[in-house]
Amino acid sequence: MRLVARLLLALALLVAGVGHLVNVDEFLGQVPTFLPLREEIVVVSGFMEIALAAALVLTRGQRLALVGAVVAAFFVAVFPGNIWQAVNGSTSFGLDTATGRIVRLFFQPLLVVWALWCTGAWAAWRSRREPGGDRATSAA
Repeated sequence: MRLVARLLLALALLVAGVGHLVNVDEFLGQVPTFLPLREEIVVVSGFMEIALAAALVLTRGQRLALVGAVVAAFFVAVFPGNIWQAVNGSTSFGLDTATGRIVRLFFQPLLVVWALWCTGAWAAWRSRREPGGDRATSAA
């Protein structure tokens, strides 16, 4: 189940990443207008999504949890752009209503949880927090 979820997440990142590269204008709606190099931000984030998709598919073993944490951090890092889009009423991805833009905000935390769960990052973090598993506790 986790493998299928991880591959689906990789596919979603790949599609979004390629979308960033072939339709830059559509993604500009999420980049605040006060930022410089807006088009470059879209392109770089597209390449990052493609790289993260590849990492989700190619990484094995204990490093997979690290990849999951990085993917989750990426989703957290782009969340302010989603908020900016909702607050400023920027239209992109067919989100042309305030309701659509706000509903989209609730899906970003789900992406974070999805990345942490399907890569085992959540379980790895929890195992370090259990008694005897925490390095700080073990060293004391």
